[in-house]
Amino acid sequence: MEAEMSLFSLVTRASFLVQAVMLILLSASILSWVIIVLKYKVLKLAREEAVRFEDQFWSGINLSDLYQQVKRKNEERRGIARIFEAGFAEYVRTHKNKTNPDMMLASVQRSMKVAVAREEDSLNSHLSLLATIGSISPYIGLFGTVWGIMRSFIALGAVEHASLAMVAPGIAEALIATAMGLFAAIPAVIAYNRYAESVDRLSGTYENFAEEFATILQRQSNAPEEKTS
Repeated sequence: MEAEMSLFSLVTRASFLVQAVMLILLSASILSWVIIVLKYKVLKLAREEAVRFEDQFWSGINLSDLYQQVKRKNEERRGIARIFEAGFAEYVRTHKNKTNPDMMLASVQRSMKVAVAREEDSLNSHLSLLATIGSISPYIGLFGTVWGIMRSFIALGAVEHASLAMVAPGIAEALIATAMGLFAAIPAVIAYNRYAESVDRLSGTYENFAEEFATILQRQSNAPEEKTS
């Protein structure tokens, strides 16, 4: 009986539909863990880069020098560095054209707003997939469970002398689908909530930096005789 009720035998003896449900849930679980690990690295790097760049920005370095440092980097700019680059490049362009300070500020703010939106989109990428896995996996597992139990009771009704031993394997294999659904859903939901909070904090950091940087550029545009610093 123990051999018949082993996990492997229950899976291999399950109906095709229940096996398909298990395969879908296993794939969803693997995909969610891949996203969880990759997203952890991305968000950790984004936080570290934000802290590092803000420390450099507020250290008193000349903004033109900082802009040149950012442009000289070989790797792709992202996060606050990308927002700074977009804002300062627009500032330089409008300043050379002797644009009205108010128009210059509005143009710089638009450029940084677009950069912030792109960074937020990048941070939010694949989070919706985690939310989807977390929300639908239990229902997929429940579908497999209902189907397996239904088959067991249909088989039970076809015999004269029914016993629990006859339906136990079918019910057990059906419950495995529910367990797999929960196994796929729980980590995905926890990770989504955690990462969504991290993204909100980073978004707030980006937006605050953009506002502070715009204020600095506005002061400099109103004092053209001063050197950009």
